[in-house]
Amino acid sequence: MSSQIVIEEFHSQALEGNPLGDPATRRVPVYLPPGYDTAQRYPSLYLLAAFGGRGLKFLNDDLWEENIQGRLDRLIASGVVRPLVVVMPDASTRYGGSQYLNSSATGDYQDHILELVSYIDSKYPTLAAAEARAVAGHSSGGFGALSLGMRHPDVFGLVADHSGDKYFELAYQPDFGEVLRYAERNGEEALAELLRDPGAALRAGAPHAVLNALAMAAVYSPNPAAPLGFDLPFDLASGALRPEVWARWAALDPLQAAGEHLEALRSLRLLYLDCGRFDEYNLLYGARRLAEQLRAHNIPFQYHEYDGGHRGMQQRYDASFAAISAAMPD
Repeated sequence: MSSQIVIEEFHSQALEGNPLGDPATRRVPVYLPPGYDTAQRYPSLYLLAAFGGRGLKFLNDDLWEENIQGRLDRLIASGVVRPLVVVMPDASTRYGGSQYLNSSATGDYQDHILELVSYIDSKYPTLAAAEARAVAGHSSGGFGALSLGMRHPDVFGLVADHSGDKYFELAYQPDFGEVLRYAERNGEEALAELLRDPGAALRAGAPHAVLNALAMAAVYSPNPAAPLGFDLPFDLASGALRPEVWARWAALDPLQAAGEHLEALRSLRLLYLDCGRFDEYNLLYGARRLAEQLRAHNIPFQYHEYDGGHRGMQQRYDASFAAISAAMPD
C-alpha cells in the first residue's frame, strides 16, 4: 500500500480568541507511511515550517525537487528511515509566523503544538512517548524545534534544527535599519498599516525585512499596552537599542536559553544541528557558538556544516531524518 497524506481539520482551543483573529481551525497534513496498519504503533515526527510558511507548503509539487511525501517514501523504501507518522503543523499568523512561542500579541502557539500532539496521539497509532517523538524544522522551524525540545523534553525526545534562528545580534539587528528607514520614509503609522495587511504591503514594495523584524518583536517582546501590541527593541527616532526590551529578546535566543535548559538538552536522545556555511542571515555563527556551548557542557549532539546558504536546503532532511530514525528505540 502506498503512503497517504491525510489533511486534518484541527480545531485548537489554544488559538481560540487569539489577538490577531487568525483561524483557530488549522489544516494539518499527516503523512502515513507505505503499508500503514492501525494494528501497529509508529514513531512520530513533527515537521515545522519556516517563517511565512505552514505545513501544507511541504506538499508543494516542484519540477526539480521532491516534496516531503516523495522524500519520505524514498528514504523509507531504502531502509534509511523507519516507517513513521509525520505531522506538519500550521503555526502561521497574519504577520507570517509565531516562532512556535506563546505571545500576548499573536497567540499561544507553543500550547497549540502541544495540544496537537495530544490530538494526534489520540487519533493515530503513534508511540506516545518522548523517546519516539521528534520535532524538526528549518529557519524559524528550526528555532521552534530547538525551543520545544529545550522546554518540553518530556514531549519531544529528539530534535533536529536546520539553520534555526540564534545569535540574535547577528541574525536580527542588521534588519533594524530597514525598519528605521521604512518608518522615516512613510511615517511611524506605516508600521501599523503594514501589519494590518502584510501581503498587500509586500506586494506594494514593503521590504520583507521590515515585516520580519516586526513579527519577531510581536513574539519576543509583546506588550498589550503598546500601540502595536509589542515593544520594538530600538528607538524609532534615534535607532538606539532599548536595553530592557532587547534583554527580553536575548532571553529567548538559544545561545542564552540553552544555559537555562542544559539538563533538558542532555536528556534528548538526539540533538541534531546543521547550517550552511554561507547563510545570508549569519546563522552559521550562532550554530557554531551553540555547538561550542554544548561541547563545554559535555552534551551529546551532532553538528554539520555544508556548502550552501539559507535556502534550497531540502536535501538536508535526508541526513536529519536518518539521524532521527537511528536514534529512536527499536
